[in-house]
Amino acid sequence: MITIAVDCMGGDHGPQVTLVACRQFLASHPQARLIMVGLPQALSNWSHPRSQVLTCSEVVDMDDPVEIALRRKKDSSMRVAIAQVKEGQAQAVVSAGNTGALMAIARYLLKTLPGIDRPAIAYPMPNNAGGATTVLDLGANVDCTALHLLQFAVLGSALDAVLKGRGQPTVGLLNIGSEIIKGSEVIKKAGELLARAAETGDLNFVGNVEGNDIFKGTTDIVVCDGFVGNVALKASEGVAGMIGQFLKQEFSRNIFTKIAAIIAYPVLSSFKKRVDHRRYNGAAFLGLNGLVFKSHGSADAFAFEQALNRAYDAASHNLLDQVKERIAHAAPLLAAAQSEVGATESASPAT
Repeated sequence: MITIAVDCMGGDHGPQVTLVACRQFLASHPQARLIMVGLPQALSNWSHPRSQVLTCSEVVDMDDPVEIALRRKKDSSMRVAIAQVKEGQAQAVVSAGNTGALMAIARYLLKTLPGIDRPAIAYPMPNNAGGATTVLDLGANVDCTALHLLQFAVLGSALDAVLKGRGQPTVGLLNIGSEIIKGSEVIKKAGELLARAAETGDLNFVGNVEGNDIFKGTTDIVVCDGFVGNVALKASEGVAGMIGQFLKQEFSRNIFTKIAAIIAYPVLSSFKKRVDHRRYNGAAFLGLNGLVFKSHGSADAFAFEQALNRAYDAASHNLLDQVKERIAHAAPLLAAAQSEVGATESASPAT
């Protein structure tokens, strides 16, 4: 049995979405068990033989500051759910709640893995190759050093190797051009570290990539800082919505636009389905000593079920152990990079 703890109160819709998704998930995963965490009144009617109910007295709101969620709401559904992973009662946790609060509480309770300074958010973004490009970081770290980007690449490689069955997935560094002379000093240094990791066999680094390469599927993994990654994610999420809005508008106009929309509908509908971010819902928080998956806050039942699926796949394929193995193999490289980046920063003049 794979046990997943679920924050049933998180997200814009809470139990009206999470409970439906959980029931659908259990129906399709006979080897899964859920620990349902929420307010007593929200879970009063829940019953399933492969589930356990844990009640709490507080909920982390979507607009709660991190300090409130971490220090004051110590009996929140989010914290109690994460604690199940810490205590070994669950192999993974899923929440659609406040991203900042989820990361802060998870980092506080689970800690980061040895050799990793900061956790990263990894998410699969649909590409033209018919699959998805794993992009990280997507918002956990706005300012990153070259060392952080190297660590993200190691984490992302472990995730892709486990969930997609790729022995040595290709890694690209997001830049403003493919040439090694382009980009900021941090990006240039990161490129050097990633190239060195390729020489030691720790990574399959292929060089710099540009923003459109994410959607081309040029590489399996794209590494970037959280600011850039989050912008790319939000842009991609708007594509399917834009197509849906376009079709709705065209169908409501005159007879000629209706005919044109009817002709184009099959193609556009297929494209909309392929880029539908709900199908890829479930971002992994990598670098923590435990499996944490974040569902989109506005997720419907279908999307939240996808997040549960990703958490289940990660746990059943021992993702955490695989990540630890990758980090252990890359330990000499990471330690050398740590010393090198630290020495460079110390030698730089104060600003």
